Amino acid sequence: MAEKKFQLPRGTQDIYGEDISYWQKMEEIIRQQCELYGYKEIRTPIFEHTEVFVGDNDSSDMVNKEMYTFKDKGQRDLSLRPEGTKGVIRSFVENKMYGYVDMPVKLYYLGPMFRYDRPGKGRYRQFYQFGIEAIGTKSPLLDVETIALGYSITKEMGIKDVVILINSLGDYESRSNYTKALKQYFKPYLKLLCSDCKRRYEQNPLRMLDCKVDRNLPCFADAPKCRDFLNEESKQYFNLVLKGLDDLNIPYRVDDNLVRGLDYYSNTVYEAIPKDDDGQQATVFAGGQYDGLVESFGGGKLPGVGFGMGMERMIALARKQNSLTVKEEKIDVYVISLGDVETYSCKIVELLRNNGIKTEMDYQKRSLKAQFKSADRYKAKVIIIVGENEFNNNIVQLKDTVNKTQEDVEFKELIKKVKSMV
Repeated sequence: MAEKKFQLPRGTQDIYGEDISYWQKMEEIIRQQCELYGYKEIRTPIFEHTEVFVGDNDSSDMVNKEMYTFKDKGQRDLSLRPEGTKGVIRSFVENKMYGYVDMPVKLYYLGPMFRYDRPGKGRYRQFYQFGIEAIGTKSPLLDVETIALGYSITKEMGIKDVVILINSLGDYESRSNYTKALKQYFKPYLKLLCSDCKRRYEQNPLRMLDCKVDRNLPCFADAPKCRDFLNEESKQYFNLVLKGLDDLNIPYRVDDNLVRGLDYYSNTVYEAIPKDDDGQQATVFAGGQYDGLVESFGGGKLPGVGFGMGMERMIALARKQNSLTVKEEKIDVYVISLGDVETYSCKIVELLRNNGIKTEMDYQKRSLKAQFKSADRYKAKVIIIVGENEFNNNIVQLKDTVNKTQEDVEFKELIKKVKSMV
């Protein structure tokens, strides 16, 4: 019988070793910046009722092609979360956060998301996303703040030359007029379009502008522009957003074809990409405003704005630019055991760890030479050597690897001495 082989499911990854240091550093930066901007962490379930993610007549690829959906033992339809916003909104409404006195409610999340997409470089079926949501207030200043927070994180990650692509879809009136114009314009070209665009034509014509198959067709170049259908209120709102970015010296470029991949956006939408990149698989964070999403969950007519950030892409970009410094893996103390003194060695190790001193030891009764090699690989600042003589006399040999000195130290003086060395 052939040996059964176990391996990762396609589109997933193991994160360990040196790589995990970069993840931990990024998470540290995210938490620090969110605290500065007043965003509090929220943790929602990895799976939700499918209805949380599937809106009425939703045209997005995420809903139509990429969801991991299944029935549980009670025959309920559940889905692994493909994005973070809707789970946060569901929690906002269910937990009656709309009753808070101070608005907006500012939340952030980070964790795994799941989409059945074609795996590729920087694109996984289980991927990690950080995101923020500011719910309950509509203001150009808040739109600018969310962009500023994302931009601040990229700077703290050391990522250079990021530019914000930005557009306005307008309010309900503006968007409705634009939708009618797009349907009228594309009607003669329907036979030329891909099956996805034909579906989007019926569900949400704005999403046609985001099509990767048809976007280079001549008819797309001459399609109506969203800015031509913005009413005066939407124009003023968008101009205030742009002024806010100017005031903060955040580089941006207005992109008429930017609509984002989810149907719930309105007014401001944006993507951040490296300045010299064409945007292909390079977006580092993206988001926008949503006016009707909270209401669709039964939470009243409350607006929101936020973004999502692909953590794999951020780390890949930071490493490519060699911009993120992580701590070198090292320990304070390595304990070498000679002879049958494991109990004494364990006592020493536990005492050191209980006093906040990072310590490792040998567990395999290896030779003195092999244990010294391990201490060197761990980059230990101090080596403690314990043999039968040390055990019998309640002492240890203390070797300072930096100053190249060695001395005997009484057990009761050990912590004081080691702390002075590390």
